[in-house]
Amino acid sequence: MSGSAAFFEAVKNRRSIYKISSESTIPDEKIEEIIKTAVKYSPTSFNSQSSRAVLLLGEDHKKFWDLTLNILREVVPPENFPITEAKINNFAAGHGTVLFFEDQEVIKQLQIKYPIFHDQFPAWSEHANGMLQFVVWTALETEGLGATLQHYNPIVTPKVMSTWNLPSSWTLIAQMPFGKPAAPPNERTFAPIEGERYLVFGKQ
Repeated sequence: MSGSAAFFEAVKNRRSIYKISSESTIPDEKIEEIIKTAVKYSPTSFNSQSSRAVLLLGEDHKKFWDLTLNILREVVPPENFPITEAKINNFAAGHGTVLFFEDQEVIKQLQIKYPIFHDQFPAWSEHANGMLQFVVWTALETEGLGATLQHYNPIVTPKVMSTWNLPSSWTLIAQMPFGKPAAPPNERTFAPIEGERYLVFGKQ
């Protein structure tokens, strides 16, 4: 398999895996290499390179999900909390978590430099972060790891920033717990493509 076929095979195999274990199919050094490469080469508008990633492993991975659970305990109705707790425990059972951020200072400087696009830069930075998330997620999948994308920000953001002493200009965008799959993904269904999600004009 070569060319786009190999690429789309990886795209098709990328799934949301909610049941993960603390095991990893690859060394932590390889995980670091994947994330650093993704951060370096994922596209950004105006080559802004505004996306940031933090890899949490070991006790720091567990610490993130512990603090998330404690924060949620204060806002989720008691009758609904067992479901929330079970979900968080599934993520905490994984091998690690990737936190994705956007550096607002980079975006601010672009807004000053290119005022005609002032209102577009925040959205464009989110697009870039989404591409980074996709690259990391798909690369982890090709190595036999399962992951999901979570969004417990902004409620956990202040605690995350203080716990890991992160730059104040960073904004938390998403969280990606990952580990060796402990259960298969749910069945996936697709809405129609032709005429609804895809159109073509001028085809000869």
